[in-house]
Amino acid sequence: MKIIITGSLGNVGRPLAQQLITEGHDITIISSNESKKGEIESLGAKAAIGSITDTNFLEATFKGADAVFAMTPPNMGGENIVENTVNVGKKYADAFRKTGVKRIVMLSSIGAESPIENGPIKGLHFIEKLYNDLENVSVTFLRAGYFYINFFNDIPLIKNAGIIGANYPQHINIPLVHPKDIAKAAAEELLKTSEGNHVRYIVSDLRQPIEISRILGSAIGKPDLPWVEFTDEESLNGMLQAGLPKEMAALYSEMGRGLRTGIVQADFIQHSSPVHGNIKLEEFAKEFALRF
Repeated sequence: MKIIITGSLGNVGRPLAQQLITEGHDITIISSNESKKGEIESLGAKAAIGSITDTNFLEATFKGADAVFAMTPPNMGGENIVENTVNVGKKYADAFRKTGVKRIVMLSSIGAESPIENGPIKGLHFIEKLYNDLENVSVTFLRAGYFYINFFNDIPLIKNAGIIGANYPQHINIPLVHPKDIAKAAAEELLKTSEGNHVRYIVSDLRQPIEISRILGSAIGKPDLPWVEFTDEESLNGMLQAGLPKEMAALYSEMGRGLRTGIVQADFIQHSSPVHGNIKLEEFAKEFALRF
Protein backbone atom coordinates (compact mmCIF):
# COMPACT_ATOMS: atom_id res chain seq x y z
CA MET A 1 0.00 0.00 0.00
CA LYS A 2 0.98 3.61 -0.54
CA ILE A 3 0.74 5.21 2.90
CA ILE A 4 1.40 8.80 4.01
CA ILE A 5 2.60 9.47 7.57
CA THR A 6 2.28 12.94 9.05
CA GLY A 7 4.18 13.92 12.17
CA SER A 8 7.70 13.49 10.81
CA LEU A 9 9.98 11.12 12.76
CA GLY A 10 8.33 11.73 16.10
CA ASN A 11 7.62 9.35 18.95
CA VAL A 12 4.83 7.67 16.97
CA GLY A 13 5.84 8.39 13.37
CA ARG A 14 9.25 6.72 13.51
CA PRO A 15 8.17 3.30 14.87
CA LEU A 16 5.07 3.39 12.64
CA ALA A 17 7.18 4.01 9.55
CA GLN A 18 9.70 1.35 10.55
CA GLN A 19 6.98 -1.27 10.96
CA LEU A 20 5.23 -0.47 7.70
CA ILE A 21 8.50 -0.34 5.74
CA THR A 22 9.50 -3.72 7.15
CA GLU A 23 6.16 -5.08 5.93
CA GLY A 24 6.95 -3.84 2.41
CA HIS A 25 4.69 -0.82 2.07
CA ASP A 26 5.44 2.36 0.11
CA ILE A 27 5.83 5.00 2.81
CA THR A 28 6.03 8.78 2.50
CA ILE A 29 6.75 10.82 5.63
CA ILE A 30 5.78 14.48 5.84
CA SER A 31 8.16 16.79 7.67
CA SER A 32 8.55 20.55 7.77
CA ASN A 33 12.26 20.16 8.48
CA GLU A 34 14.53 19.85 5.43
CA SER A 35 17.27 18.41 7.62
CA LYS A 36 15.09 15.32 8.27
CA LYS A 37 15.14 14.34 4.58
CA GLY A 38 18.25 12.18 4.76
CA GLU A 39 17.15 10.46 7.96
CA ILE A 40 13.73 9.69 6.48
CA GLU A 41 15.24 8.26 3.32
CA SER A 42 17.72 6.18 5.31
CA LEU A 43 14.73 4.35 6.80
CA GLY A 44 13.56 3.42 3.32
CA ALA A 45 10.77 6.00 3.09
CA LYS A 46 10.18 8.95 0.80
CA ALA A 47 10.43 12.43 2.32
CA ALA A 48 7.80 15.09 1.61
CA ILE A 49 9.20 18.34 2.96
CA GLY A 50 6.67 21.12 3.39
CA SER A 51 4.15 22.77 5.69
CA ILE A 52 0.97 21.03 6.84
CA THR A 53 -0.70 24.44 6.67
CA ASP A 54 -0.12 24.48 2.88
CA THR A 55 -3.14 22.87 1.20
CA ASN A 56 -1.41 22.63 -2.18
CA PHE A 57 1.50 20.75 -0.59
CA LEU A 58 -0.91 18.38 1.19
CA GLU A 59 -2.86 17.71 -2.00
CA ALA A 60 0.29 16.91 -3.94
CA THR A 61 1.51 14.60 -1.17
CA PHE A 62 -1.81 12.81 -0.57
CA LYS A 63 -2.53 12.26 -4.27
CA GLY A 64 -2.69 8.56 -5.08
CA ALA A 65 -2.33 7.46 -1.45
CA ASP A 66 -4.20 4.40 -0.20
CA ALA A 67 -4.16 5.59 3.41
CA VAL A 68 -3.01 8.51 5.56
CA PHE A 69 -1.95 8.61 9.20
CA ALA A 70 -3.14 12.07 10.23
CA MET A 71 -1.89 13.78 13.34
CA THR A 72 -1.61 17.42 14.35
CA PRO A 73 1.31 18.84 16.36
CA PRO A 74 0.52 19.09 20.09
CA ASN A 75 1.47 22.76 20.28
CA MET A 76 0.63 24.87 17.26
CA GLY A 77 2.26 28.05 18.53
CA GLY A 78 2.00 29.68 21.94
CA GLU A 79 -1.31 31.42 21.22
CA ASN A 80 -4.65 30.35 19.72
CA ILE A 81 -3.49 26.77 20.16
CA VAL A 82 -6.86 25.05 19.80
CA GLU A 83 -7.84 27.22 16.83
CA ASN A 84 -4.50 26.57 15.12
CA THR A 85 -4.86 22.84 15.69
CA VAL A 86 -8.35 22.79 14.22
CA ASN A 87 -7.17 24.81 11.22
CA VAL A 88 -4.63 22.08 10.41
CA GLY A 89 -7.46 19.57 10.62
CA LYS A 90 -9.41 21.68 8.12
CA LYS A 91 -6.42 21.69 5.76
CA TYR A 92 -6.18 17.91 6.01
CA ALA A 93 -9.92 17.52 5.42
CA ASP A 94 -9.80 19.73 2.31
CA ALA A 95 -6.88 17.73 0.93
CA PHE A 96 -8.66 14.43 1.66
CA ARG A 97 -11.73 15.60 -0.27
CA LYS A 98 -9.75 16.84 -3.25
CA THR A 99 -7.50 13.79 -3.55
CA GLY A 100 -10.08 11.11 -2.76
CA VAL A 101 -8.10 9.35 -0.04
CA LYS A 102 -10.24 6.42 1.12
CA ARG A 103 -8.61 5.41 4.42
CA ILE A 104 -7.63 7.72 7.27
CA VAL A 105 -6.29 6.93 10.72
CA MET A 106 -6.40 9.99 12.93
CA LEU A 107 -4.32 10.18 16.09
CA SER A 108 -6.84 11.44 18.61
CA SER A 109 -7.08 11.20 22.39
CA ILE A 110 -9.13 10.03 25.30
CA GLY A 111 -11.57 12.81 26.08
CA ALA A 112 -12.00 13.85 22.45
CA GLU A 113 -15.75 13.25 22.55
CA SER A 114 -16.09 16.28 24.85
CA PRO A 115 -15.92 19.91 23.67
CA ILE A 116 -15.20 21.15 27.21
CA GLU A 117 -12.93 20.57 30.21
CA ASN A 118 -10.25 18.67 28.29
CA GLY A 119 -7.65 21.33 27.54
CA PRO A 120 -5.74 20.88 24.27
CA ILE A 121 -7.81 17.79 23.50
CA LYS A 122 -10.76 19.98 22.49
CA GLY A 123 -8.99 20.71 19.20
CA LEU A 124 -9.12 16.99 18.43
CA HIS A 125 -12.84 17.00 19.27
CA PHE A 126 -13.53 19.45 16.46
CA ILE A 127 -11.21 17.67 14.03
CA GLU A 128 -13.04 14.38 14.66
CA LYS A 129 -16.26 16.15 13.71
CA LEU A 130 -14.63 17.46 10.51
CA TYR A 131 -13.52 13.98 9.49
CA ASN A 132 -16.88 12.47 10.40
CA ASP A 133 -18.41 14.74 7.76
CA LEU A 134 -16.16 13.44 4.98
CA GLU A 135 -17.89 11.34 2.33
CA ASN A 136 -16.71 8.10 0.74
CA VAL A 137 -13.92 7.64 3.26
CA SER A 138 -13.29 5.30 6.19
CA VAL A 139 -11.85 6.92 9.30
CA THR A 140 -10.50 5.35 12.48
CA PHE A 141 -10.26 7.76 15.39
CA LEU A 142 -7.36 6.31 17.34
CA ARG A 143 -7.94 7.72 20.81
CA ALA A 144 -4.74 7.39 22.78
CA GLY A 145 -4.28 7.49 26.52
CA TYR A 146 -2.01 9.84 28.43
CA PHE A 147 1.50 9.45 27.01
CA TYR A 148 3.96 7.85 29.43
CA ILE A 149 6.66 10.12 28.06
CA ASN A 150 4.82 13.17 29.43
CA PHE A 151 6.20 12.12 32.82
CA PHE A 152 9.64 13.15 31.59
CA ASN A 153 8.39 16.70 32.17
CA ASP A 154 8.16 15.93 35.90
CA ILE A 155 11.86 15.12 36.26
CA PRO A 156 12.85 18.68 37.31
CA LEU A 157 10.09 18.67 39.97
CA ILE A 158 11.29 15.34 41.32
CA LYS A 159 14.91 16.50 41.41
CA ASN A 160 14.19 19.92 42.90
CA ALA A 161 11.29 19.20 45.29
CA GLY A 162 11.32 15.43 45.77
CA ILE A 163 7.69 15.08 44.69
CA ILE A 164 5.59 14.31 41.63
CA GLY A 165 2.02 15.45 41.13
CA ALA A 166 -0.72 17.22 39.22
CA ASN A 167 -4.13 18.78 39.83
CA TYR A 168 -5.84 15.42 40.17
CA PRO A 169 -5.83 12.98 43.11
CA GLN A 170 -3.79 9.85 43.68
CA HIS A 171 -6.71 7.40 43.61
CA ILE A 172 -8.25 7.81 40.14
CA ASN A 173 -7.56 5.57 37.17
CA ILE A 174 -5.46 7.20 34.44
CA PRO A 175 -5.36 5.55 30.98
CA LEU A 176 -1.68 5.49 29.94
CA VAL A 177 -0.06 4.67 26.62
CA HIS A 178 3.36 4.13 25.08
CA PRO A 179 4.02 5.65 21.63
CA LYS A 180 5.19 2.26 20.35
CA ASP A 181 1.79 0.76 21.19
CA ILE A 182 0.13 3.63 19.33
CA ALA A 183 2.32 2.94 16.31
CA LYS A 184 1.41 -0.75 16.34
CA ALA A 185 -2.32 0.00 16.54
CA ALA A 186 -2.04 2.66 13.81
CA ALA A 187 -0.31 0.18 11.50
CA GLU A 188 -3.10 -2.33 12.03
CA GLU A 189 -5.78 0.25 11.30
CA LEU A 190 -4.07 1.68 8.21
CA LEU A 191 -4.11 -1.73 6.55
CA LYS A 192 -7.79 -2.40 7.22
CA THR A 193 -10.37 -2.09 4.46
CA SER A 194 -13.40 -1.70 6.73
CA GLU A 195 -16.08 0.79 5.75
CA GLY A 196 -17.46 3.61 7.85
CA ASN A 197 -15.97 5.46 10.79
CA HIS A 198 -15.18 4.07 14.20
CA VAL A 199 -13.37 4.83 17.45
CA ARG A 200 -10.54 2.65 18.73
CA TYR A 201 -8.99 3.30 22.10
CA ILE A 202 -5.30 2.50 22.45
CA VAL A 203 -4.20 2.29 26.07
CA SER A 204 -1.20 0.38 27.41
CA ASP A 205 -2.04 0.42 31.11
CA LEU A 206 -4.63 1.76 33.53
CA ARG A 207 -3.03 2.92 36.76
CA GLN A 208 -3.59 5.27 39.69
CA PRO A 209 -1.21 8.17 40.36
CA ILE A 210 -0.22 6.60 43.68
CA GLU A 211 1.05 3.61 41.68
CA ILE A 212 2.72 5.87 39.12
CA SER A 213 4.71 7.69 41.82
CA ARG A 214 5.68 4.42 43.54
CA ILE A 215 6.78 2.61 40.37
CA LEU A 216 8.61 5.54 38.79
CA GLY A 217 10.11 6.42 42.17
CA SER A 218 11.36 2.88 42.73
CA ALA A 219 13.00 2.91 39.29
CA ILE A 220 15.08 5.98 40.27
CA GLY A 221 15.88 4.88 43.80
CA LYS A 222 13.10 6.91 45.43
CA PRO A 223 10.48 4.27 46.38
CA ASP A 224 8.72 6.70 48.72
CA LEU A 225 8.28 9.39 46.05
CA PRO A 226 4.96 11.03 47.01
CA TRP A 227 2.17 11.98 44.64
CA VAL A 228 0.98 15.48 45.54
CA GLU A 229 -2.41 16.78 44.38
CA PHE A 230 -2.07 20.44 43.46
CA THR A 231 -4.84 22.97 43.25
CA ASP A 232 -5.65 24.25 39.79
CA GLU A 233 -3.90 27.51 40.64
CA GLU A 234 -0.80 25.73 41.92
CA SER A 235 -0.72 23.56 38.81
CA LEU A 236 -1.00 26.58 36.52
CA ASN A 237 1.64 28.59 38.38
CA GLY A 238 4.02 25.65 38.46
CA MET A 239 3.85 25.25 34.69
CA LEU A 240 4.31 28.99 34.18
CA GLN A 241 7.39 28.94 36.41
CA ALA A 242 8.71 26.01 34.36
CA GLY A 243 8.55 28.24 31.30
CA LEU A 244 5.39 26.96 29.61
CA PRO A 245 3.50 29.60 27.60
CA LYS A 246 0.48 30.94 29.51
CA GLU A 247 -2.15 29.61 27.12
CA MET A 248 -0.65 26.12 26.97
CA ALA A 249 -0.26 26.02 30.76
CA ALA A 250 -3.94 26.96 31.15
CA LEU A 251 -4.96 24.20 28.72
CA TYR A 252 -2.92 21.56 30.55
CA SER A 253 -4.35 22.71 33.87
CA GLU A 254 -7.84 22.38 32.38
CA MET A 255 -7.02 18.86 31.16
CA GLY A 256 -5.91 17.91 34.66
CA ARG A 257 -9.20 19.23 36.02
CA GLY A 258 -11.01 17.13 33.41
CA LEU A 259 -9.16 14.04 34.60
CA ARG A 260 -10.07 14.91 38.19
CA THR A 261 -13.77 15.31 37.40
CA GLY A 262 -13.81 12.28 35.09
CA ILE A 263 -14.85 14.12 31.93
CA VAL A 264 -11.70 13.07 30.07
CA GLN A 265 -12.10 9.36 30.95
CA ALA A 266 -15.89 9.16 30.62
CA ASP A 267 -16.23 7.74 27.09
CA PHE A 268 -13.27 5.41 27.59
CA ILE A 269 -15.03 3.97 30.63
CA GLN A 270 -18.30 3.66 28.66
CA HIS A 271 -16.33 1.62 26.10
CA SER A 272 -15.44 -0.79 28.96
CA SER A 273 -11.96 0.70 29.48
CA PRO A 274 -10.15 -1.41 26.87
CA VAL A 275 -6.41 -1.92 27.46
CA HIS A 276 -4.80 -3.41 24.35
CA GLY A 277 -1.24 -2.09 24.50
CA ASN A 278 1.65 -4.31 25.59
CA ILE A 279 3.99 -1.88 27.35
CA LYS A 280 3.09 -1.63 31.02
CA LEU A 281 4.08 1.05 33.49
CA GLU A 282 6.85 -1.10 34.98
CA GLU A 283 8.53 -1.40 31.58
CA PHE A 284 8.26 2.32 30.90
CA ALA A 285 9.81 2.96 34.34
CA LYS A 286 13.09 1.60 32.96
CA GLU A 287 13.01 4.28 30.22
CA PHE A 288 12.16 6.87 32.86
CA ALA A 289 15.16 5.86 34.96
CA LEU A 290 17.48 6.19 31.97
CA ARG A 291 16.14 9.67 31.20
CA PHE A 292 16.32 10.66 34.89
